[in-house]
Amino acid sequence: MPALLLQFLRQGALLRGSTVQTLVYAVMLLVMLLLLYRYTEPTQVNHLQCLTAIEELKVSLTRTVKEELGRKSPQDPKLPTIYIITPTYRRPEQMPELIRFAQTLMNVPNIHWIVADDANTTNYDVVDYLTYSSIPHTYLLTPMPEKYKQLSIKPKGVANRNGGLMWVREHATSGVVYFADDDNTYDIRLFQEIRYTERVSMFPVGLVTKAGLSSPVLKNGKFHGWYDGWIAKRKFPVDMAGFAVSVQYLLKMQNAEMPYKAGYEEDGFLRSLKIEPEEIEFKADKCTKIYVWHTQTKKNGPSQRTILQSKYNGTNLRILEKKMMIES
Repeated sequence: MPALLLQFLRQGALLRGSTVQTLVYAVMLLVMLLLLYRYTEPTQVNHLQCLTAIEELKVSLTRTVKEELGRKSPQDPKLPTIYIITPTYRRPEQMPELIRFAQTLMNVPNIHWIVADDANTTNYDVVDYLTYSSIPHTYLLTPMPEKYKQLSIKPKGVANRNGGLMWVREHATSGVVYFADDDNTYDIRLFQEIRYTERVSMFPVGLVTKAGLSSPVLKNGKFHGWYDGWIAKRKFPVDMAGFAVSVQYLLKMQNAEMPYKAGYEEDGFLRSLKIEPEEIEFKADKCTKIYVWHTQTKKNGPSQRTILQSKYNGTNLRILEKKMMIES
């Protein structure tokens, strides 16, 4: 009986479900505790283990009930806003990848999509599609500073993400920030998970390096370490798609930003938030489910100049060629 109770308590620390499920579980726990103290001798139970498990369960239940009761209907205009920062740059795959991601975002309520373009001039194909999508959005020009373009390994996407963070600081007071690359694959349940982040939340990302996965490692519901294909000396060896930050917490950390250091962008940003791994909110059923994958589109080179042949003058191809990247 004591061993069964301890196992039950540990499973309770992993609990993640509806408010009704939480309350039912709490009642079951109470009944088992009463049975334990009614039919067993006190010496049969390791009280320290039991009290520790009960405290972990208490924290988990409190957070779950608070989050579930705080959830609003997807149609509620007061639903916390998710600010999705997406770096992008001109390439043959740019438009199809943005369009594909937009199809996902069209199914997510109350978001603001910040598309940060590594360019000095506006890409009107991107702007026109953002307008067509009807997704609340902001289009930013965030070119990489020239001094970093000369590096052999460039810190890609840093200027874009920092530009997005600057916009959030200037225009938002609440909600959640999430960095979402345009070539990843997202389950819309991810956005349900991160919407109620209190400070910093984390969750697994699939298809990251040859390790196949990047994720916090939890044991009995508590932080135990990291699983990633490249740990190095990073305090937070996580993928860019594997965490979210509350706007309120970001605003408190006035100096938080992403460093121009290739390979250490995530780690540097999370360090600047002054948070410890043990303080992270672990989402996706305590990091047991994958809701985002680091997919990569096959790279395509510029198109041949065939379309420029004079025989196509006066045809629809003269319009379509403007939407292509053609060999110089």
